[in-house]
Amino acid sequence: MALFSRKVDYALVVLSYLHHRAEGGCARVIAERFGLKSAFTAKVLKLLCVVGLVAGQRGSGGGYVLARPAGRVRLDELLGLLEEPFQLADCSGGYEACGLAGACPVRGAVGEIDRRIRDMLHGVTLAELFDKPCEARHTLGLVGAK
Repeated sequence: MALFSRKVDYALVVLSYLHHRAEGGCARVIAERFGLKSAFTAKVLKLLCVVGLVAGQRGSGGGYVLARPAGRVRLDELLGLLEEPFQLADCSGGYEACGLAGACPVRGAVGEIDRRIRDMLHGVTLAELFDKPCEARHTLGLVGAK
């Protein structure tokens, strides 16, 4: 089970690309660059515009740029804006509990792990995530492409 949905995965790739390119980019180029599905990339970009993280300009020479600096967007905020909030288990994070809630011997421990993960997601900005050096950034030619 993955923590992030495909929508969140695409959003992170798109936002990282735009973070490293102040001039912005278009859905087609971003999709081709990373081997993403073009239609879904466009859909994610439109959603990112709706939630105020990306600004788009139509027409020739148009494209997308970050509407807010990545350093001012926390990872948990992105998940919330995309309506994909983190939830470790049914009983964690104040959500409706499963049928074992009254007898579950690990509910408290699961709740504590959930809280720790939420704190971590809240403490990480997109810029921190995007600026961490990694081999993939070198391979994709993103190093030094700010």
